[in-house]
Amino acid sequence: MALDQEELFSGRCILINGPVIVGAGPSGLAVGAGLKRRGVPFVILERADCIASLWQNKTYDRLHLHLPKHFCQLPYVPFPRSFPEYPSKHQFIDYIESYARHFDITPRFNESVVSARYDEACGLWRVKTVKSQDCYYLCRWLVVATGENAEKVVPEFEGLGDFAGNVMHACDYKSGKAFAGKNVLVVGCGNSGMEVSLDLCQNHALPSMVVRSSEILGKSTFEIAGLMAKWMPLWVADKILVAAAWMILGNTEKYGLKRPTMGPLQLKHRQGKTPVLDIGALARIRSGHIKTVPAINKFLHHGVELVNGEILPIHSVILATGYTSNVPTWLKEREFFSKDGFPRSPFPNGWKGKDGLYAVGFTRRGLSGASTDAVKVAQDIGEIWNQEIKQKSHAVGVSCNRRCKP
Repeated sequence: MALDQEELFSGRCILINGPVIVGAGPSGLAVGAGLKRRGVPFVILERADCIASLWQNKTYDRLHLHLPKHFCQLPYVPFPRSFPEYPSKHQFIDYIESYARHFDITPRFNESVVSARYDEACGLWRVKTVKSQDCYYLCRWLVVATGENAEKVVPEFEGLGDFAGNVMHACDYKSGKAFAGKNVLVVGCGNSGMEVSLDLCQNHALPSMVVRSSEILGKSTFEIAGLMAKWMPLWVADKILVAAAWMILGNTEKYGLKRPTMGPLQLKHRQGKTPVLDIGALARIRSGHIKTVPAINKFLHHGVELVNGEILPIHSVILATGYTSNVPTWLKEREFFSKDGFPRSPFPNGWKGKDGLYAVGFTRRGLSGASTDAVKVAQDIGEIWNQEIKQKSHAVGVSCNRRCKP
């Protein structure tokens, strides 16, 4: 995509002798670690003031990893042996911070990227941030590591603006202590919705959870599922898993928890939706302490009208409605990334585009998929660096007043 004349000839250029990585979450740090091991200089730009900001700033207190730790560790450094099978939020943050220290990775914080596009005149990527204002970062390689969960999803509901109670997204929820004795509507029945509802219940709130579709599987089934998927078609493994879930959990539909027609492994592979891992919420649903309700028709001043006509009085609403990629808002490229902010080529082929563009953290396979792609990206850039770039390298971050010209 050609640059307009005003943008092409404006501002200073900050030449980066190596790749620019956008995002200092687990994906960006994993790429940085691989590059460090290969002696490739790089810059990580992070919009927040810390690494792994989603984990540090936008998760509830009771959060634990939903998968066994060996599926979630980053390349080259495993979790400490002392960590439990499902580390807590705070243990995971400690691990991520020690990982960054181990590889001496120091992102440039408070640098939110507002645009990045390939400049054919220079043969380089031009990356502009809010902080840089009148200058651009110029780099040969651009690694998009902002991930699948960069922005919260807030659906539109009729009447929500007139609702008199408190409305928040799950990313702003920390604990159910403030909701004791209150009727709380949790919109969404994925892992976040289940955990928030359970936390509310344990803090003596009165949660109702909006359920449209769900798939419940015990945590211990994940490793078995992964092993089966290696040796048999996904649909066969799904049949076995669903049969096992019926035997263990029984008929969950009588509690309002409907199973999707697609099995859990195919659901994850095709749509990126993670099966719900029950950590105790199902027992509370069975006992009636967590109420399940159908979809919302509209909000009222002091409550909500459901699609079945029921009027439910509520004090607060928590939107456990997930997250989405923000790549289309800043990356000026439409060939590699689709309009929904994901690589057009599915895993395992969605990590490399053209003109030095890479993506990490968009596999819909969690941290294990991100780690796999991070290793590939670092290896690919490292090979090119050592073959072509090292001999004519310049200092990292050298400022210059030269302008890119055709």
